[in-house]
Amino acid sequence: MPLWDSHDARDLVCNGMSKTPPNLTNLPPEVQAYVAAQTAELSELKQAFLGSSLGHATVQKRLKDEMASVDAALSAERTAHARAIQNRDTIIADLRLQLHGHNKHRFGSKSESSAQLALELILEELEIEQAVETDDEPSDAEAKPPRTPRKRKPFPKGLKRVQKTITPSDACTDCGGSFKVLGTDVMEELEYVPGHYIVNQIGRPRLACTCCEAVVQAEMPSRPIPKSFVGPALMAHILCCKYGYHLPLYRQSQMFANEGIDLSGSLMAGWVGKCTKLLERVSDAIRDHVFEAQAIFMDDTTVKLLQKGNGKGKNKTKTARLWVYARKEDTWASGAPPAVWYQFSTSREAEHPSKHLESYEGYAHADAYAGYNDAYRTGRVKEMACMAHVRREFFDLYESTKLPVAGEAVLRIKKLYDVETQARFLPPAERVALRQEYAKPIFDDLEVWLKEQLGKISSKTPLAKAIKYALARLPKARPYLDHGFLELDNNTAERAVRPVAVGRKNYLFMGSEAGGKSAAIAYTLIETAKMNKVNPEAWLAWVLERI
Repeated sequence: MPLWDSHDARDLVCNGMSKTPPNLTNLPPEVQAYVAAQTAELSELKQAFLGSSLGHATVQKRLKDEMASVDAALSAERTAHARAIQNRDTIIADLRLQLHGHNKHRFGSKSESSAQLALELILEELEIEQAVETDDEPSDAEAKPPRTPRKRKPFPKGLKRVQKTITPSDACTDCGGSFKVLGTDVMEELEYVPGHYIVNQIGRPRLACTCCEAVVQAEMPSRPIPKSFVGPALMAHILCCKYGYHLPLYRQSQMFANEGIDLSGSLMAGWVGKCTKLLERVSDAIRDHVFEAQAIFMDDTTVKLLQKGNGKGKNKTKTARLWVYARKEDTWASGAPPAVWYQFSTSREAEHPSKHLESYEGYAHADAYAGYNDAYRTGRVKEMACMAHVRREFFDLYESTKLPVAGEAVLRIKKLYDVETQARFLPPAERVALRQEYAKPIFDDLEVWLKEQLGKISSKTPLAKAIKYALARLPKARPYLDHGFLELDNNTAERAVRPVAVGRKNYLFMGSEAGGKSAAIAYTLIETAKMNKVNPEAWLAWVLERI
């Protein structure tokens, strides 16, 4: 029989040993020792049991702390991972944009219309394919109704006409009688006859008086280039071929050789230099006309300048500049003839545009090149930013990445150009009224919308860069809303730069600084003539003949 029931032990533990243990004095010593050991063990169990509730809270707190630290670590890891992904996407977008720009520059169209599908080439290929597949004489079953003949613009009346008459025979094959003309059907065919050259033999007879035997002779006529054998029309032809049609002098030399005429490239280079020097005052007069405008368009482009070194193979090229300053006021019914003035410099330093603009006072349409800032600081030249550059940032981004925000920006800017389409060729006051009513709300909304979009994206993305550029340029583009003689973009200057860009692909570099200045004068005269729809070759021949 046990000393006490197991229920007593359970109660002893559960109740914290609140019950008094039974009297053990009558028990043997070994039993008393055993009971004492059991009592001590029960006491330890009690302390452990009582401490378990307190330990549970501690464990819970520790677990919560550990879970919080784990969550923080996971959150930091997720943030770092997201940042890494964002940086990777930014780099990928940047690289895609660069690759798209290189591909477009090398292979693509230079225009920025919203439907760049090379439609002309597609139609041309379809027409060629249709012409190949079409039978010369379709069968009666496949005969189609006659098509209305296309109206062709008549050939210029000044072209030489060569009469050719085709008759079936000299006499009637039925009876042998003669024919009488009832009428003539005339078909005009355009043909090409290779250009030909003439040699002017200018004779100066020596005359002697029959009375006093005095000898007289007419003086040599004044020539554009003294002691040369080049005529004004030929000199104008050489200039226009080189700078108007981008034919280097060595190619022209080959063309002359085909006609049996020996004109070396070095000889023609000397003619070009002397001729442009002679025409420099005409170029200066064009400059004065350009800078009389209330607003001009300016830009610059790169050209290669040959730097001669010592020894064989030491020649290298450096990047030089051609600056463009244009006047074009037909869009606001000014009546002043358009003109463009070019200048050459060996670098792109700010001193060059500052020197060019030292006599100008008015607005200047330009890009964001910082070299113009010195001219702006004078207060004489006021900046008008180009919205085409702003649009181009978003257009290129949308074309390469298809970002909806970039596409939306392009559409919003297009609305401004829709207003300009209505304002074209109107007087300045009417243009201002139209812009204030329709363009100003669009312009203001665009600025607010861009600021909202910038707050939603990372500042390191290409889209953010485009938005920041736009927000920096919009305040400087705002003057066009208040002045009818201003334009929304700088496309006039960019069109004037295009001939230089085409030409440098052919002649590759300027041979010297003097050659660069000659090119600037030639471009000034030729491109100004083109802007006024005047044949530059005929006009230059007229000018040189009178000089």
